[in-house]
Amino acid sequence: MRVFLVDDHAVFRSGVRAELSRETDMEVVGEAGGVAEAIAGIKATQPDVVLLDVHMPDGGGVAVLAGIEEGPVCLALSVSDAAEDVIAVIRAGARGYVTKTISGAELADGIRRVAGGDAVFSPRLAGFVLDSFTGKSQVPEPPLDPELDSLTPRELEVLRLLARGYTYREIAENLFISVKTVETHASNVLRKTQQSNRNALTRWAHRRRID
Repeated sequence: MRVFLVDDHAVFRSGVRAELSRETDMEVVGEAGGVAEAIAGIKATQPDVVLLDVHMPDGGGVAVLAGIEEGPVCLALSVSDAAEDVIAVIRAGARGYVTKTISGAELADGIRRVAGGDAVFSPRLAGFVLDSFTGKSQVPEPPLDPELDSLTPRELEVLRLLARGYTYREIAENLFISVKTVETHASNVLRKTQQSNRNALTRWAHRRRID
């Protein structure tokens, strides 16, 4: 089973790698400390499972999930046990969420389970997800936004970088795609959001706190 580690703390990644090296059915095929590095590494190594930190300086787990689109199963591994973090990363596509208090053996078991199709949560965190689906969650559901919802994960990532003021070339370098592809995505974003130019698009994104 091929595993990729995403966490902005190198010491923590080393600890997880050491724990998983004891498992005869697992191999850590790569690791990353940031969003762009993670997206590129996951695409290059094609792992079965990604262990994904929730909070990182350049965007965190939700941004990685948006960037890899379809691919490996993702298991969030975070120090946070806040309901909003759990629900956000599960809504973004993660298959489970465990906290960093988990033991090495429990983590290995969680990896096997999500790879096999199960959903895995640390104790009490599953309740947050159940509450969200039953409408009992204290975490507000994101408002319906047909224009935003029409964007693909890659278009959303391009939109975020545009809103931060990146040039097309800088976006291409960050996402490891060509400038021409960035231009195509930007054109699609403008069309779908019904904005006339980049300045209008940036204001539109900021109003929705997409930056």
